[in-house]
Amino acid sequence: MYAFSDVMSFLNYHIVGYRKQVVYDNLKNSFPDKTHDELVSIQKQFFINFCDYIVEMLKAFTISETELKVRVQHLNRDLFSEIQAEGKNIILLSGHVFNWEWFNALATMVPQENCHPVYRKMNSKFWEEKIKFVRNRFNNKSLEANEVIKQILKSPNDGNSIYMFVADQTPHFSHVTYGLKFLNQPTPAFIGYDRLSQKLNLAFIYCDMKKVKRGFYQVNYYRIYPDGEKFEQYEVVRKFHKLLENTIQKRPDNWLWSHRRWKYQDSIKQYEANP
Repeated sequence: MYAFSDVMSFLNYHIVGYRKQVVYDNLKNSFPDKTHDELVSIQKQFFINFCDYIVEMLKAFTISETELKVRVQHLNRDLFSEIQAEGKNIILLSGHVFNWEWFNALATMVPQENCHPVYRKMNSKFWEEKIKFVRNRFNNKSLEANEVIKQILKSPNDGNSIYMFVADQTPHFSHVTYGLKFLNQPTPAFIGYDRLSQKLNLAFIYCDMKKVKRGFYQVNYYRIYPDGEKFEQYEVVRKFHKLLENTIQKRPDNWLWSHRRWKYQDSIKQYEANP
């Protein structure tokens, strides 16, 4: 499968050019101090990682629990037992760092009974069902993004549930209210989980994904604490984006640069330049 990935990345970079300019522009705006050659090097490696992600996504339909546990190390898992003892449900916040689809076996390694990966409704019913199938493996119970807030509010906050967000999504322009400086650019931020931090006594964990080598990853889990007794408005959003920015800066080729992340900059109603 990785041989197939090599062919795909070569064809795309040198012939097809899928979103090649989008990737370069995003990199250039995010890293204004890097030279053209440095940006091109990151761009090339990104497309290799992106094609690896595609074949790894296909493998996710059939990969065994044992193999997935070998290929993805989950570090600092004691956090989950500590938080369960506090009687708090958990919001996991990750970014589009490769390979976020390989988190699933975590559900078999934590004491919580319920693990809910969150997905966004897709235009294609076929692909939505495929994504749900992958994310429901290993005793996970996926939730559509429009349902998750309601599910969290009606479920007991007893320490037995984990909700897994890929939280660097671009909100629809009609939902853009808050933005912050992220990777040197004004960035619209998804804030649904921030509202939960205001209403419920939940625990928030950041997932720091690291590609060790081809086909092998590590996830380190860090708890996000409030500065005071409880989270202020947008505090979780700011801290998540700062942690994600640090992850990206360490390995910039391993984030989803082909996404049009900054297309709704002009729709931001409230902006923090120095969060």
